Amino acid sequence: MAQERFYGTGKRKNAVARVWVTPGVGDITINGKSHVAYLHRTKLERMVLEPLRATDTLGKYDVTAQVHGGGIGGQAGAVRHGIAKALVVEDEERRSILGGAGFLTRDPRVKERKHAGFRRARRAKQFSKR
Repeated sequence: MAQERFYGTGKRKNAVARVWVTPGVGDITINGKSHVAYLHRTKLERMVLEPLRATDTLGKYDVTAQVHGGGIGGQAGAVRHGIAKALVVEDEERRSILGGAGFLTRDPRVKERKHAGFRRARRAKQFSKR
């Protein structure tokens, strides 16, 4: 008997997450570690669980994610995005719930590039009148 797996790709800043959702008991694994051990922050742990809470599927699916790029916060956002997309692949009726909550929209905010004549993107050189 083949186990059903549902796939979603999530992105946030420079982080990209490949997420597989399978029917199970609620185990969430990110890069081979539990999400609690990988993320270390309660806020990020809650962020990853938001799509499952919104659809009342917490504890009904096992989530496996491979994530690379960016920092820990961007990676958590990418995993959340991937979980939401995988849940929609499993059941198209969830699109209205997850889309309304904003979980299916890729967050477009990224770091602005450094500009010539500035120290950082908007931080100008120090000015001294004398």
